[in-house]
Amino acid sequence: MTKPRIAIVPGDPSGIGPELIAKLLNQEGVQDAADIVLVGDSHLWQRGAAHAELDVPLNTINEVSDQPGLIHLEMDTISPGDVQLAEVTVEGGTTALRCLDKAMDLAMEGQVDGILFGPFNKAAMTAAGLNAEDEHRYMARYMGHTGYHSELNVLDELMTTRVTSHIGLKDVAANITEEGVLKAVNLANDTLRKAGKARPNIAVAALNPHAGDNGKFGREEIDILEPAVRQAQEKQLNVTGPWPSDTVFLKAQRGEVDAVVTMYHDQGQIAIKLMGFERGVTVAGGLPIPVATPAHGTAFDIAGQNKANPGATRQAFDLLVRMAKTHRAERRAD
Repeated sequence: MTKPRIAIVPGDPSGIGPELIAKLLNQEGVQDAADIVLVGDSHLWQRGAAHAELDVPLNTINEVSDQPGLIHLEMDTISPGDVQLAEVTVEGGTTALRCLDKAMDLAMEGQVDGILFGPFNKAAMTAAGLNAEDEHRYMARYMGHTGYHSELNVLDELMTTRVTSHIGLKDVAANITEEGVLKAVNLANDTLRKAGKARPNIAVAALNPHAGDNGKFGREEIDILEPAVRQAQEKQLNVTGPWPSDTVFLKAQRGEVDAVVTMYHDQGQIAIKLMGFERGVTVAGGLPIPVATPAHGTAFDIAGQNKANPGATRQAFDLLVRMAKTHRAERRAD
């Protein structure tokens, strides 16, 4: 199979993104796994290479072609003097958005098969005009995608998704529905299949202590979660649950399941970050184009100090390559 082509954008220039990408590009096997288009101002990539004390040769072009290997698509989004390390700036947020926009343009035109981005800073992006709850919804709007989509979190071979996300804990129970559970299950199943799992094993976490204890601690398991699991099983999905949320991640840690569907943000995030914070990956599940990023943030506290750990960035790249191969094959088959 022809290698996929991946667009990589630096993320917020005030953080560790450019340094992480420089380290990624110098790791064994990366440039053998995919053709790569660096999208961003040349001085940002040069700065990242300098911080990492590594060489990143820029084969600069003004238009993406079928040229293989590592190429750099020049952008003009920020002046060198406006890059302020470890600071939230409008200029940094503008750069992040404009480079992301260009990568999405390339993906929608079929010139790249997936997008990897360095860590964003939401405050900077919001100041620059994000006008969305997060970058995932921004990307969906930009691509004109109106179908179901959600953030997924990945650690090694384990994936988590959630029925509710960025809402207050007091509102969680009211927002859990059979439809929502099924959407989260289907998203996990579809994303894992695109990443190479033929028949993913998915566990659904309960909402209440002891999975409700037969209704003693709440009826969500009886009235919503169990019927949703049955519906998924009737569609031949490999789904079980609801499992008590204080033990389901023990099953995951033992490798007994490929994905856990959680009911709210921290239910899965706490577990997966404790299991391997520096290897975590975020996937923009459900979008028309594969998109991944390291799950950690911009790490302003170590920006420019050559301390950034590229482990999660490499995990994001490897997962994205697998997804991009599937996307490329499906696109060419249409």
